[in-house]
Amino acid sequence: ELHKHQMAKAAKGKKGEKKKAQPVTRVYTINVHKRIHGVTFKKRAPRAIKEIKTFARKMMKTADIRIDQNLNKFMWSKGIKNVPFRVRVKIAKKPQEDEDAVGKFFCLVTHVPVAGSFKGLETQTVED
Repeated sequence: ELHKHQMAKAAKGKKGEKKKAQPVTRVYTINVHKRIHGVTFKKRAPRAIKEIKTFARKMMKTADIRIDQNLNKFMWSKGIKNVPFRVRVKIAKKPQEDEDAVGKFFCLVTHVPVAGSFKGLETQTVED
């Protein structure tokens, strides 16, 4: 008789087998406020952009992260020091076009406008 954790292992396949990286698109809410807490006023917007890149790198496991122009404009919309507390982003992991690129994928991070509150919003996987 198999226990729950053994069934999960059996269903997964070979032990230590890595899942192949595939293109995926997800929508996240990033709490920028906690990531730029304590940062000097004149460095807040630039740091926020760096933190979004770091977040995308961590979530999608790719080195090449590209920030969309509209997302950059939104992050800078209130000036260099009054960065929006939260931002909703769509991170699309796509295959590299050029052959001499370092990794197989790159990520495009775009802004998803939120009307009103961020409450109750969860991470969603977008089906292409």
